[in-house]
Amino acid sequence: MVDLPMSDRHETVLAEPQAEATEALARADRQPEGDRRAAVATVVAQHPTLIAGWASLAELTTDPVESYAYARTGYHRGLDALRGAGWGGRGYVRWSIPANRGALRCIAALRAAAEQIGETSEVERLHGFLRDLDPDWDDANVAS
Repeated sequence: MVDLPMSDRHETVLAEPQAEATEALARADRQPEGDRRAAVATVVAQHPTLIAGWASLAELTTDPVESYAYARTGYHRGLDALRGAGWGGRGYVRWSIPANRGALRCIAALRAAAEQIGETSEVERLHGFLRDLDPDWDDANVAS
């Protein structure tokens, strides 16, 4: 990778998701622990382009293979959204912009699931990808 000066790096901002979908996900995320995953899955089924929904599913499941599948789906949805927003495979996608967080959460969730199943090369690739997208990336972002 060629390092470009900060001023030459394009910054991509994803469109805000539909308010209805975001509100539905927030309600699902507030459900009691035993009901939360099913509530989030219902929201994702109704709003499959809601990238944050895929991230939530990946983060909620305890099965690493299931988490990997949800995160991989969200990862690809995120890449599609980024390309649609003008990202050409280079440039910043910053966590500080709330609309970008679903895509970044999916990448982080995919990395975590890959680590759980022992896919070391994928873990390393995704770690570098997060840093390329946001040089200020901090794993604590996802936990907050």
